[in-house]
Amino acid sequence: MGAFFSYVLLGLSLAAPIGPINAAQLDKGIKKGFWHAWIFGWGAILADLVFIALVFFGVVHFLDNSFMKTFLWLFGFFVLTYTGIESLLSAGKIEVNARKAKDSLFSSFLTGFIMSLSNPLSILFWLGIYGSILANSASKYDMDHLLFYSSGILAGLLIWDFAMAIIASTFKRFLSKPILIGISIISGISLIGIGIYFAIQAAKVLFT
Repeated sequence: MGAFFSYVLLGLSLAAPIGPINAAQLDKGIKKGFWHAWIFGWGAILADLVFIALVFFGVVHFLDNSFMKTFLWLFGFFVLTYTGIESLLSAGKIEVNARKAKDSLFSSFLTGFIMSLSNPLSILFWLGIYGSILANSASKYDMDHLLFYSSGILAGLLIWDFAMAIIASTFKRFLSKPILIGISIISGISLIGIGIYFAIQAAKVLFT
């Protein structure tokens, strides 16, 4: 069990770095509350499971070429830039005392899934981190143990998702409207900035 909990901590450490997914989940929780932020996280985790499965079955090797890398960077650029602009445009519509969540929970789930799935950093991250862990563990454990320890990573992701949803929805109760608007604007600008970074990476792959 000690080894299992070490993989749970690994899952937490994989999810913790602030990036486009965490920024978008905070924004979702502030604007729409706990359930939308939590379901958004579930969508992102489903995308993580897709990446884990791709690494597990070795499919990621098909992504290791210039065309696919450029496509992934550009796709991530469009998704993050669109989401960032949408966050900026809706910043002034935040209601402090009322949560008018017109979007469905499925919409939040789908947004989390698409954002995570279109994030090239996620692909590279899981390829590098989980791929190396899998390669190292495969020489020591059988398939049942590999699946068991992989579930520990998933448990860490789920714990982080729940914690982020609570934090994001709690912000709304204690912060004033101007501060919430400011956070939403910063979140939107951050997403656009990361999107621009993705575009630059695509250009580097394309022209080098």
